[in-house]
Amino acid sequence: MGGIERDGEGFVVPAGTLAEAFGVSEEEIREKMRDEKITSRSEIGVGEDEGLWRLTFIYGDRACRFIVDETGRILKRAGFPIRTTPKAPFRKEGLPRG
Repeated sequence: MGGIERDGEGFVVPAGTLAEAFGVSEEEIREKMRDEKITSRSEIGVGEDEGLWRLTFIYGDRACRFIVDETGRILKRAGFPIRTTPKAPFRKEGLPRG
């Protein structure tokens, strides 16, 4: 698994690290990132988690999460299923159905 690097205020996660986490090729990761099929969120730790960041990536019905320190060193990694909720159907008037 490749290392996560600090990039100013954020982090750069190598495609290989995400490919391993999601069980797909690096090229597929790059393609899905370009197509915005993989989304991400970065959260900074507070209180007892100060100095840590939680980086979460979502692809389809799966998520992977990395807890990293200020250098990008991975302290914890987890993969898990997520629930995807379809958008509610709308009638022509723009109101939800029934």
